[in-house]
Amino acid sequence: MATLAQIYDRLNSKQLEEAPQAAEADHSEAFRLRMFPNEDVYFFVKRIDNSRIAREADPKARRTAWSLIAGSCAIAVFLSGLLLPSVQGRLAGYQIETLRQQKHQLELERATLEYQESKLVTAERLSTLAEEQKFVNASTPQKFIYLDAKPDGAMARVNETRDTGIKR
Repeated sequence: MATLAQIYDRLNSKQLEEAPQAAEADHSEAFRLRMFPNEDVYFFVKRIDNSRIAREADPKARRTAWSLIAGSCAIAVFLSGLLLPSVQGRLAGYQIETLRQQKHQLELERATLEYQESKLVTAERLSTLAEEQKFVNASTPQKFIYLDAKPDGAMARVNETRDTGIKR
């Protein structure tokens, strides 16, 4: 029984008369380079000029593009509407915190002003200022000037009977 390799050898074997010619051909062909792949294929490059061709308008493409733009804008407006309350809440929180800081600062300023006022309105300081500016306490009731609250059109009036002790 013959193997497959032996069958191929028998089919491809050269006849004895052809053997010397094959030996001579093999000797001369021994130093030739083999062909590159696709060496026998020739590619022709043709220059293409599309400058004279006008593009044909496609009404479906235009409608599709505009509907895509409108849909994108609608989605953007919808998402902005969804996010708007949270953004406003965050901004209101920042504003509340700023107002708290201002309130704290104003309370500190008020406390310092009240302290300064209490230092300026003490009885000792007022008496020293009165002596420096030569204010005199009214010792008698004749030196007081009373204003009548009558609706006669006059805002203030000096009563002559009580005016006897006033120096001018």
